[in-house]
Amino acid sequence: MFLHLGGDISVNEKNITAVMDLETTSVSKITKEYLSAAEKKKEVINISDADLPKSYVITVDSKGARRVYISPISSATLMKRMKKN
Repeated sequence: MFLHLGGDISVNEKNITAVMDLETTSVSKITKEYLSAAEKKKEVINISDADLPKSYVITVDSKGARRVYISPISSATLMKRMKKN
């Protein structure tokens, strides 16, 4: 099944490693360092454009490529959508 993250982006649920709340996790030094490193490696895809970002979703595909999607949809809503599937 696929999970819609916002905008025109959907990802395969089997590739999802983590769904994180941006507000509560971004206060951690380790998380800030992780997101900064991912951005430097061009792994971050911001799909929240005009909307306030609420979550980020980390994926790893079958070839090992990692992506971090910054989403305007809350982590709670994304998790509910996953449970429905």
